[in-house]
Amino acid sequence: LICCSASAGPAFEGGGIKCGMRATEGAIEKIVITEDGRAIWKVIGRGRPRGICGSGLIDAVAEMLKAGVINRLGKFAKDGRWDIREGEDGLEVVLVPARETATGKDIVITEADLATFIRSKGAIYAAANTLMSHLGFSFEDLDTVYISGGFGNYLDVQNAVLIGLLPDLPPAKFRFIGNGSITGAEMCLLSEDALKEAQDIARKMTYFELSTDPRFMDEFSSALFLPHTNLERFPSAVALLKRSL
Repeated sequence: LICCSASAGPAFEGGGIKCGMRATEGAIEKIVITEDGRAIWKVIGRGRPRGICGSGLIDAVAEMLKAGVINRLGKFAKDGRWDIREGEDGLEVVLVPARETATGKDIVITEADLATFIRSKGAIYAAANTLMSHLGFSFEDLDTVYISGGFGNYLDVQNAVLIGLLPDLPPAKFRFIGNGSITGAEMCLLSEDALKEAQDIARKMTYFELSTDPRFMDEFSSALFLPHTNLERFPSAVALLKRSL
């Protein structure tokens, strides 16, 4: 049993993102950009949007990449087709105009948001790949990838692969378990057997420290593109982008 921790920051919980928020009522959880450049979104609670949460952010980045709004570096393509403007924090694109939001303010994504997001997704992918390579395995050797966390149940796997957050594996290999930490805590509080099993797993776990691992830093640098510098790792993403552009 092996594990590691990636310093990915709070972007997937809405932290450090100009219009980011947690996956609560009013958060955009899914988004699609049409061929004519319109954004269509789904909001938690079905009211007017107040911001965008992690799953919505993943969709937004993937959709903007497919539509040509941004390039693989996360920079905006100023070709006149999109509502891109100079904001307080630099260039930004308007996803939802103020007249359609619950706050009366535009919901935007900035280039600074994109840079933060790319670092976050890059850290997660690089950490997982480094962990596998330490044992001489690759992602293709995995039978199942379990995804936990508050935003996991709303995650679009294809979009997560497209932006390089998840490895390019068949969708059937991914399983969502919701907020596993809370479920595990409940199990340990209610069952001595569950607590003992958790303690046994912890004792058998080997932890890899990535902050001083040169292999991780190399992987992290390679992951700071959409989806990655090495496109051979993401054949389905490349095929999707070719069809979109």
